[in-house]
Amino acid sequence: MSPQRITTRNSRFQVWQALLGNRSKRHKLGAFVVQGVRPLSLAVSRGWTIEALLYDPDRRASAWAADVLATAPGERFALSPELLGELGEKDDDVPELVAIVAIPDDDLARVPVADDFLGVLFDRPSSPGNLGSIIRSADAFGAAGVVVTGHAADPYDPAAVRASTGSLFGIPTVRVPSPREVLAWVEAPRAAGIPLQLVATDEDGDADVFDIDLTAPTLLLIGNETAGLSAAWREAADRTVRIPITGSASSLNAANAASIVLYEAARQRLARAAG
Repeated sequence: MSPQRITTRNSRFQVWQALLGNRSKRHKLGAFVVQGVRPLSLAVSRGWTIEALLYDPDRRASAWAADVLATAPGERFALSPELLGELGEKDDDVPELVAIVAIPDDDLARVPVADDFLGVLFDRPSSPGNLGSIIRSADAFGAAGVVVTGHAADPYDPAAVRASTGSLFGIPTVRVPSPREVLAWVEAPRAAGIPLQLVATDEDGDADVFDIDLTAPTLLLIGNETAGLSAAWREAADRTVRIPITGSASSLNAANAASIVLYEAARQRLARAAG
């Protein structure tokens, strides 16, 4: 099928443009914009639904772009460099390809819980960049998924997608409205005999992070950047841990704190596996 050529900011282009900055439009249409070689490559290789690929037909394609255009699913749209640059959000470096990708269902069943489970729950994050960074760290340290609760930053915001550097496509990220849905989900593996523990992070935690066992099935609870964890999550937590710090800093950025605890969990698990 020949690509459709778009040379003006017509209604279709305006819809794509709205996906960049309009969260409601993303959720209504169930789609988001993906920019960058690594994120787009991972979206394709991990089987995400590619709705459309946008490119400049007058630009000589790299081997990577040519391969994606030849093999990936989705409609093809030929855009001028100016329009493609707007969707790529770069004035001086127009991307070769931009993809429109479908948003998967927010189903907690997408996050598998087993005897070696490690997951992250981020409660009401306000920064898409922090959310993307936590998704990246969760992927790097072997977590099975990320759960986002409450009124929160959108993991499909371009800033979150960029900050994840493609990890959004590597591990499930699921949004839920409240703790109630997560606590019901937690009960199923517990009833099946998996001792899933909820470990909250807080500067006033009752134990240092390296003094508790993170080799058990664990869901890490990370609080909002300003307000911390909600009262519901504080009450639900089995343990609350702190990260010892020195110097004049009073606390750590949420993404940094999550990365440290994820690293400690991975370190403990590697040490146990080594015997």
